[in-house]
Amino acid sequence: MEPRNFLRFLFFPLTLGILVLFFTWLTFTHAPPSAVELLDCATNSPWCTSKNRIQHQPPNQPVTPKSTRLRDHTLDTPHHPLDPLTVQEIRKIRTLLSSHALFRASPYSLHTVELEEPEKSLVIGWKKGDPLPPRKATVVARARGASHVLTVDLSTEEVTVHQTGKHSGYPMMTVEDMTTATVVPLTSAEFNRTIVGRGVNLTDLACLPISLGWFGKAEEGRRLIKVQCYSMKDTVNFYMRPIEGLTVTVDLDTKQVVKISDKGKTIPIPKASNTDYRFSTMEQNRVMDILNPISLEQPKGPSFVIEDDHLVKWANWEFHLKPDARAGVIISRAKIRDPDSGELRNVMYKGLASELFVPYMDPTDAWYFKTYMDAGEYGFGLEAMPLDPLNDCPRNAYYMDGVFAAADGTPYVRSNMVCVFESYGGDIAWRHAESPITGMDVRK
Repeated sequence: MEPRNFLRFLFFPLTLGILVLFFTWLTFTHAPPSAVELLDCATNSPWCTSKNRIQHQPPNQPVTPKSTRLRDHTLDTPHHPLDPLTVQEIRKIRTLLSSHALFRASPYSLHTVELEEPEKSLVIGWKKGDPLPPRKATVVARARGASHVLTVDLSTEEVTVHQTGKHSGYPMMTVEDMTTATVVPLTSAEFNRTIVGRGVNLTDLACLPISLGWFGKAEEGRRLIKVQCYSMKDTVNFYMRPIEGLTVTVDLDTKQVVKISDKGKTIPIPKASNTDYRFSTMEQNRVMDILNPISLEQPKGPSFVIEDDHLVKWANWEFHLKPDARAGVIISRAKIRDPDSGELRNVMYKGLASELFVPYMDPTDAWYFKTYMDAGEYGFGLEAMPLDPLNDCPRNAYYMDGVFAAADGTPYVRSNMVCVFESYGGDIAWRHAESPITGMDVRK
C-alpha cells in the first residue's frame, strides 16, 4: 500500500475515537470479586473489568489510573481563528447582553452562545503568528416570549439583533429547560393523584423531557414539550418501568402544565426483577465466558501532539479540534502533508455530526411525538458527561474540556468532555506473494 493511502487509512481510527467518545453517557460499574478473580486482575478491578478491558501491566502490579487534573480556564486565550469562546469572552458577552435594551427590563435565557466563525477565506489565509480575525459570538436567546438571533462583536462591543422573519421555531433547549420540565408536573395536583393511583410513590418517580417537535396549530406560538415518567423502585434501569400512556404537556416559557393525557390506566407497570444492567447486581454464580484482557502498549508514549489546546498533529495529519455545545465535537482544517512534496494538502474544511434523528414512528397517543433530534433539541455537548480514564479512554489519551454558557450567560466547564487517543486499526487485509515459478522469493 502506498504511504499516502496508508495514512489516509490510519486517519479514520483516530478521528472515530474522538467522535464516538465525547458523548459517553454511561458509567460502567466494577465487577464483583468472583469475576475479578476470573479476570486475574483483582488489584486493578476498576479498569481491567471495564468495557474496554485494556491491560497495560501484569495483573500482579497495581495500576493507578493517571489522574486528569481539573484545568483552570480563567486565563485561557484563543490562538486560532476557530478556537472556541473562552471563559473571559463569555463573561464579556454576558455583560454586554445584560445591558442591552432587549434584555435589560425582562427575563431572558441564552440558548446558544458560540463563536461566530470568520469567513472561510480569512481562516484559510491565516497563519500561526498572524493577528486573529475579529472575535465575534453568535447568540440565540429567548426574551419577551420570542426567539432572537444576535451577533456580539467582542472587539467593538457592538450587539447586532438580526431579523429572522415570522418563521415558527424554537432554539435548542438549555440544561435549565430540561431540569425544569421534569419537575413542573409535580406542581399539578391532578398529576400527583394520577401517579399515586397508578401505585407509584412520588419519591420513586423519574420524569424526562421528550422531544419537542411541532404538532399542529394548537401548539403554534407556544414552546411546549411532552414529559413522561417512570418508576425507579428497585432498579436503576427505570426505562424498563414506564408509566405507560401517561403524557404531560408542559409550557417551557410559563413553566405550567398545559395538558395531562392518561390513556394507559389498564396497562400495568413492568416488574423490576432482572432489569438492572449493572454488573455488580448480577448473580455471582452465573456461568460467564470471561474474555482475557487485551494489552495495548505505547512504550514511547502517543504519536500525536496537541498544540495550543486545539491543534492535533499526528503522522502526516493535522487538524483543529474543539468541543461544541450542539455538535459535540467539530473537526476543522484537516490537512495531510504530501510525502513527496512536503506540502500540506487540504482534505476537509469542517466536519461535524449535524444531527441524529430518531423517529419512533408509533402512531399511538403516547408515542407519536417521539421524534428526537438529539443535537438540535438537546445538544450533544450539553448532554456530555466527563470521560473516565482507563475506562472510556485508554492510557496516553489527551482530555479536552468544553467551555459553555449557562442560560443566564455564566460560563461553566464540562470537564474531560473529549478525549483524543490512538486506536489500533486492525491488520491490513492485503499482502502480495510471487509465484515460486518465477524463482522470486517475495512475500509482502
